[in-house]
Amino acid sequence: MPDPTAPTPDDLIGPLSTEERARLGSGRDFWSTEAIGNIPSIALSDGPHGLRYQDPERGGDALGIGPSIPATCFPPAVGLGQSWDPELTFRVGAAIGREARAAGVHIVLGPGINIKRDPRCGRNFEYYSEDPRLTAALATGWVRGLQQQGVGASLKHFAANNTEHERMTSSSDIDPRPLREIYLHAFGHVVREAAPWTVMCSYNKINGVYAAQNHWLLTEILRTEWGFEGVVVSDWGAVDDRVAAVAAGLDLAMPGADEAGDRGVVTAVADGSLDPSVLEASARRVAALAVRATGSADPGTTWNADEHHALARAAAARCAVLLKNDNDVLPLAPRGRIAVIGEFATEPRYQGGGSSHVDATRVDIALDEIRAHAGSATVTHARGFDTGSGSAAGELRAEAVETAARADIAVLFLGLAATQESEGFDREDIELPADQVELLHAVRAVQSRVAVVLAHGGVLRLAPIVAAADAILDAALLGQAAGGAIADLLFGITAPSGRLTETVPVRLADVPAYDNFPGEQGHVRYGEGIFIGYRWYDRRELEVSFPFGHGLSYTTFDYADPRAVADPEGVSVTVRVTNSGSRTGREVVQVYTGLEQSSVLRPPRELGGFTTVELEPGAAQEVTVRIPRHEFARWHEPAGRWVVEGGEYTAYIGGSSRDLPVHTTVRIDGDVVRVPLTRESPFSEVMANPVAGPELGAKLQPLIGDQGSSAGAELGVDMARMIGSIPIGRIALQLGGLMTAAELDDLLSRANS
Repeated sequence: MPDPTAPTPDDLIGPLSTEERARLGSGRDFWSTEAIGNIPSIALSDGPHGLRYQDPERGGDALGIGPSIPATCFPPAVGLGQSWDPELTFRVGAAIGREARAAGVHIVLGPGINIKRDPRCGRNFEYYSEDPRLTAALATGWVRGLQQQGVGASLKHFAANNTEHERMTSSSDIDPRPLREIYLHAFGHVVREAAPWTVMCSYNKINGVYAAQNHWLLTEILRTEWGFEGVVVSDWGAVDDRVAAVAAGLDLAMPGADEAGDRGVVTAVADGSLDPSVLEASARRVAALAVRATGSADPGTTWNADEHHALARAAAARCAVLLKNDNDVLPLAPRGRIAVIGEFATEPRYQGGGSSHVDATRVDIALDEIRAHAGSATVTHARGFDTGSGSAAGELRAEAVETAARADIAVLFLGLAATQESEGFDREDIELPADQVELLHAVRAVQSRVAVVLAHGGVLRLAPIVAAADAILDAALLGQAAGGAIADLLFGITAPSGRLTETVPVRLADVPAYDNFPGEQGHVRYGEGIFIGYRWYDRRELEVSFPFGHGLSYTTFDYADPRAVADPEGVSVTVRVTNSGSRTGREVVQVYTGLEQSSVLRPPRELGGFTTVELEPGAAQEVTVRIPRHEFARWHEPAGRWVVEGGEYTAYIGGSSRDLPVHTTVRIDGDVVRVPLTRESPFSEVMANPVAGPELGAKLQPLIGDQGSSAGAELGVDMARMIGSIPIGRIALQLGGLMTAAELDDLLSRANS
């Protein structure tokens, strides 16, 4: 319970001078805030998938060059997202929160929830998905778990930070509808549902205005529209103009100390260019955060490294995706001869590079874990390739081929090295290294049973792998326990149940942003609009290697008896799911919705909601997915608000965006939309108005006589369609001379009222 005698934020900032309030808005150093008066300092740390807290006694830096304390490295978002499990993200967030609290950290900088617009983005491994609804659900769980431990989250990077190229200066140029529906959707959901203590603004500009200085973004959207009450913190080094940032709604500029920025704020208040009430409100929010964070701190907090490693292993097993399993080559039998090939089997790739890099408490080695599960099987290993120097490639490949030829099955560990994808740069392609593809084909030539395990942070073109492998287990990046989890999955100790959160294209040229990534001359044009990820591929009926939501198990599931019921708050979709295979398994039940007869451009289907069910062989269960009404809304730009379009929606139900065996329909009542008429309104819209239409028609009658709809036939045109889009002001005042300006304005006023 809050201490009723504790000073309020107003009490704390009341005695502060303008200079002190300005100092409160910039950091003391890289990872802490100023302590001023009775307002305590708080510590911040990286940590979307594990705590990266640098030893304060040895200094800190944004690049991670300095040492950080050991912490559990959980699956990064690219892996954790594939669980499709908000309860799991809650548990991981809670574990990170405990470790942060024990270390004296008050704010963890995460989660990253930017949408995966293009597979080449170097930081995609820190983000969950190409879909905003899935991202929102997973991030909400993570934030709730973390903050339950008394440690604040920092939702990032707000907003439209979808490329590393020129990330500190480029402008993300986005139309209102995709900005609202795709790139802001998850942020708004998490703010409303989980109340993160802080939101981190991004480096980039949005439509020409830096996010850190964007009043529309930080105040009008975040605070006024969504009701955010916490602190807006900058990404490290994101503030270009401190005064403009404070005026826009930024509270804390990191890192510190920003003495020049502080002086600029003081001067702006003095000369009247910055409203002192704006600075006061900002200082009040920082003070409130500091009191809340230190009041929740507990230096006596402890955590168990073994328990957290076990959670990391369970999470990793739930996140891996079985993409292919022809002839049931998996799970492996604990007998015979197993050839394990690839550098990653002994030198695991389990996290991304950059600011989120965790100093793991321990790291499971896949080869060791496979041998521990192998029973009477003989397990041999060959390196196969060298991601470091590439030396002796021929010799390594020859050794691997010989090893594979003597085995009953070959398991190849392939993927991208840390130097090939990282924060700070974007990839130029989505190819697996050529030497690894050549290795795979060479092994296939001598081995009839081949399984591939992939480690990577960004989407890979998998067509060459699909052609040569019987089974593919996509391990993405799975954290420090990846090796053990992969062994559990390979031997069937755990059944795979992960699902893709991104579409895997056949080729790079098929991706939505192919011609608009990473941008040029300081601008990134989001020309694909709302058609991101599976929305794009489905709209154009493009072939893909693996669709969004795809994932196999060691069993199968059937769907039947779908039905949907609408009520004023949303739609409930129910379906019966049966485990039709011979093993226990977990199914991710996905519901996609579509409105074929729509007045606006839409994808054929988009994710509405999802749930999971675990079933024994032969068991069946009815499951229900609830889709809130607001998820059916689209941004109506002329009206400037969200609008649910009425009509008969189809709910498609199944195991991926392209495996939807059953469907049902439901009618949803739409919102009434009245866009005010102006002189710029099209003639057809004015004619449709019950007040203006009849009066305007009466004035037109003398001009067209009895010709009616046949007017213009002699010219070979459809007169009604031709003039329908002409602004009423042009017709009434210029082309037709139907009325005076005063008469037109009076007519429009009466029509609008």
